[in-house]
Amino acid sequence: MSKTPVRAQAKGAERVAVRRDSAVGEQVPAEAKKVKKATKVEAAARPAPAEEPGVKAVRKATPKKAAAVKKAAPAKKAVPSKKATVAPGNVAPGIVASGSADAAATEAPGGKARAKKPPKAESRTALVRRARRINRELAEVYPYAHPELDFESPFQLIVATVLSAQTTDLRVNQTTPALFAKYPTPEDLAAANPEEVEEILRPCGFFRAKTKSVMGLSKALVEDFGGEVPGRLEDLVKLPGVGRKTAFVVLGNAFGRPGITVDTHFQRLVRRWKWTEETDPDKIEAAVGALFPKSEWTMLSHHVIFHGRRICHARKPACGACPIAPLCPAYGEGETDPEKAKKLLKYEKGGFPGQRLKPPQAYLDAGGIPAPPLGAG
Repeated sequence: MSKTPVRAQAKGAERVAVRRDSAVGEQVPAEAKKVKKATKVEAAARPAPAEEPGVKAVRKATPKKAAAVKKAAPAKKAVPSKKATVAPGNVAPGIVASGSADAAATEAPGGKARAKKPPKAESRTALVRRARRINRELAEVYPYAHPELDFESPFQLIVATVLSAQTTDLRVNQTTPALFAKYPTPEDLAAANPEEVEEILRPCGFFRAKTKSVMGLSKALVEDFGGEVPGRLEDLVKLPGVGRKTAFVVLGNAFGRPGITVDTHFQRLVRRWKWTEETDPDKIEAAVGALFPKSEWTMLSHHVIFHGRRICHARKPACGACPIAPLCPAYGEGETDPEKAKKLLKYEKGGFPGQRLKPPQAYLDAGGIPAPPLGAG
């Protein structure tokens, strides 16, 4: 048998294989396919760390990470309900749980905290209760509170009150005995020699201006009111040198008609106690008057002024000796040590003389000491 046909058949098979490869593109023999398939199965069975740690591992991990981010994103945008509250123990310092009465901060959309809100102001009802309790406490501490100007008639009181501007009641009380001894009535003072009056009033300070005021006041009383001090506010404020403060002193203490005396002590204390933020005396009078019954106005003025002169001083209040310290928003502005605070007390609270030469008997019974006359030791 000839070998030529066998060679021809083999060549023909190779041609067929080449054509088939060119038609479908690099056809792989069956044995190669089996090896490749086995390799894939074996690779899939291997643990993750051993699997091509290069580029392929990164490509596989990236989609999973992106998916996780997409799932977590909606949680960041979620806004907590306004009604939700947080237990006090879980709230960060400086932030009050949302929904509480005095919340200091709330959480805005996006998880950012809003600006801290200021604490709520005292309610009107709470203010009235606190103010009236302070007055009751002061009434127990100063049951003998009284006007600290010596007087025996409405005329003497109105003159003394005008003279008390820019000086102490003590200095006025030491000066007026000589004045009233020489000029006992409005008629006498209106007809006086101004130079002689000035010499008497010199210890009070601003004696020229005060001489002009009391002489003009006396002349107006004689010409317009028959030499009598009127008992109405609208008439009193028309007199030279007489404002609302002086008028209420006279009305409350000479005529028994309620009035609030807004002097320097009264202004200082009612602002310290947060009864009002006003600075104008007329507005302070209106604001404080609205907190109390009208019948309490006169004695309220005495209680506050007494406390301002004896304990709640302007420069260094004796906080450690103050009977109303628990009710005072300004506690701590002065000396809080009890022993040191006692050394700051004035007048009868500190064992010193008071401001009146002739104080009421109740004051003397409570241990008050009369003031010395002018020029005494």
